[in-house]
Amino acid sequence: MAVTPTALRESWMAAETPEKALQSLAAARRLTLIGLWAERLSRAFWPLWTLLLLVFSAVAFGLQDLGPLLWVQIGAGGAGLAALVALIWGLRRFRRPTGAEALARLDAAMPGRPIAALQDAMAIGRDDAGSEAVWQAHRARMAARAAAAKPVAPNLQLASRDPYSLRYVALTAAVMAALFGSLWRVTEVTGIAPGPAVAMPGGPVWEGWAQPPAYTGKPTLYLNEITADSFEVPVGTRIQIRSYGDSAVTVDQTVAQVAPPGGQGDAALPVATPGVTDLTVSQSGRLAIEGPGGREWQIVALPDGLPAVEVSGDMGREAKGRFKQSFKASDDYGVTGGRVTITLDLAKVTRTYGLAVEPEAIAPVVLDLPMPVKGSRADFTELLVDDVSKSILANMPVTMLFQVSDAPGQTGAAAPYSVTLPGLRFFDPMAAAVTEMRRDILWNRSNIDRASDLLKAILYRPEDLSRSESAVRRLRVLVREIDKMARPLTTEQRDAVAEELWQIALIFETGDLSSAMDRLQRAQDRLEEAIRNGASPEEIDELMKDMQQAMRDYTRELGEEAQRNPEGMPQGGEGQEITGDQLQKMLDEIQRLMEEGKTAEAMALMEQLRQLMENLQVTQGQGGEGGEGNPSMKDLGKTLRDQQDLSDDAYRDMQKGRNGESPGQDPGELAERQKELRDRLDQLQGGKLPGDGTEKGESGREALDRAEEAMRQAERALEEGDLGSALDHQSEALQAMRDGMKDLGEALAQEQREGQENGGTQEAGRADPNGKDPLGREPGDAARIGSDQNMVQNDPDKRAQDLLDELRRRSGEAQRPAEELDYLKRLLDFF
Repeated sequence: MAVTPTALRESWMAAETPEKALQSLAAARRLTLIGLWAERLSRAFWPLWTLLLLVFSAVAFGLQDLGPLLWVQIGAGGAGLAALVALIWGLRRFRRPTGAEALARLDAAMPGRPIAALQDAMAIGRDDAGSEAVWQAHRARMAARAAAAKPVAPNLQLASRDPYSLRYVALTAAVMAALFGSLWRVTEVTGIAPGPAVAMPGGPVWEGWAQPPAYTGKPTLYLNEITADSFEVPVGTRIQIRSYGDSAVTVDQTVAQVAPPGGQGDAALPVATPGVTDLTVSQSGRLAIEGPGGREWQIVALPDGLPAVEVSGDMGREAKGRFKQSFKASDDYGVTGGRVTITLDLAKVTRTYGLAVEPEAIAPVVLDLPMPVKGSRADFTELLVDDVSKSILANMPVTMLFQVSDAPGQTGAAAPYSVTLPGLRFFDPMAAAVTEMRRDILWNRSNIDRASDLLKAILYRPEDLSRSESAVRRLRVLVREIDKMARPLTTEQRDAVAEELWQIALIFETGDLSSAMDRLQRAQDRLEEAIRNGASPEEIDELMKDMQQAMRDYTRELGEEAQRNPEGMPQGGEGQEITGDQLQKMLDEIQRLMEEGKTAEAMALMEQLRQLMENLQVTQGQGGEGGEGNPSMKDLGKTLRDQQDLSDDAYRDMQKGRNGESPGQDPGELAERQKELRDRLDQLQGGKLPGDGTEKGESGREALDRAEEAMRQAERALEEGDLGSALDHQSEALQAMRDGMKDLGEALAQEQREGQENGGTQEAGRADPNGKDPLGREPGDAARIGSDQNMVQNDPDKRAQDLLDELRRRSGEAQRPAEELDYLKRLLDFF
């Protein structure tokens, strides 16, 4: 149905006319205008009212009473000047809002801007009836929309103009002053003018306040309102009494200390200024205000009790060397801090070997005690956790003195606590030997020659004890450095030697083994050594986790080899099938025996497990994956080994530089090698890694991110020729990569377990007592699954054996030239 101009005109006549619509906007426009006034006043004068609120708060809290009159006058003058500046600043920026602006804001808040449409005139088509009808219909719709207009709220946000939220600080202070301050003090500001202040008619003749120390948390008492004959306040409470006008008010008291005639006063003595008496309560006594409206009280001073602390429970040791010690502390108003001082208990030290000589001065270790983050500190129990493994006091008998303090500075101490201070323990024989030599050098630097001789002895045939060639190389370099040092060592030289020995011991302990079998054997050796040395349950648990991870890596490596070369692996026979669950049950049984203290049974079962793993064969069940392995883990392992080689080369070049020799490689070449390793690690992270999306997988990726960042910093240090800093960053990268590979390995093992639970039938391995083991050995007798028969096909004659021993002896002589030692090392590699 067509719409005629006549119909449109009638429709418009029936609607709200523009004139009526504009008249109906009067109320909304008025409220919007008021909002504009509020908005512009707040934006222009917020500094002024912020300053006024701060001044009010300061006066209400009695800030003017803390200093002499001159200071108050200077402060008042400064505040007045600042207020004048703020007023002028506001007047220059204030712009009076108009009704037109209010109408424009109201129009902008509505869709289509109907008010502007009502004020528009028809530009074209005035002679066309149809166009005029459409225009009138449009105006009718805009009039109806304008009639429904609502007032626009003002924008009072001042965050962009007050980025530090000073207005909120002032408002909060004013509220606190109104609640806890005294409005009477606001009227006292007249006293800053020259001449005596005149009390307001009907006001008090005097006022008094008793303000306890802030740390007590007790409220301020208004003396004018205390009608009792006595009251209690803590020692240190500040009492202030002010008299007004010409009233003859005097104060008589015995609660503050009295200075002897001609003596020096102290903080507790009354402070006398015109009209003001200010004193600090130090004892119980009498306080009297004599004069108009006088009062008298007996004040009971409550002394502040001493804080107390005591050791609770036995000291615990964590697997990584940290110790844990619980303690209890209390104070009537709350403990503010504390510390524990750890000193050597020399009388309990077994004075043998390097400890037989008298020790040098050993500084005590001082640790801060942890305090509760939230809650009351009046009575609490906390746990001190720290790691002092690098201190000479670690694993030594010590005396620990716990002390806490309160707000007034009083100190309370617990009874001396005698204990063997836990620290990181090394279960690798080479690592343990190196740390013992480090301890002896820190005990007394005169032990340096004895320690050097012992280190040379263990370097004679290190392959019998060590599985870390890089640590052996670093130790040999260090021994040569020690021989060149003048005697006695300086403190800096001693500390540098001790730090290097610590890093070498860590490498011996963690190892840089690439073979899964070697890692498994090392993990079993460390666990057995820990059991023999009476390790803590936490240490045993950590070593058990390491052995479980090494066992998973070993079985996975055997599975990969079986898939690559199935004909070369022994098959069939009367072998016993071993599943992953059975291996896990053996590990759980070992752990149970150790927890029950049956170490002999645990060691026997561990030896059976060792022999079983050495003779393990991997078979593939139906539907299984045959342990196809994970290429990314292999690439990560190769990157780790290459990073270790690069770190060794950088260390050798640094030592040559110290000796005045030419480095083996240009730092630019080392930096380029570091960049290649970083790029390789970045590519590996860009691909698929085990456990993506799982907690362990993400933890492994985070560790690899840390390793990449450490590599980048090492690369930058190498470019600058700073080999020392580069070695530190390379060490961080190596540790982060080891952590990442450990987490990724656990994630991979979890994926394999879940795959087996979902229907896979792959068996972990099979021991074949009738066939040869993976190393080609014949089955043995009794408990041994395999013997060492035919491990060497052609036994060397006596002359060859003597030659081998001579090569080993000469390679252990650190005084030989480096070229000769390298040549001997290459000869020994052939054996």
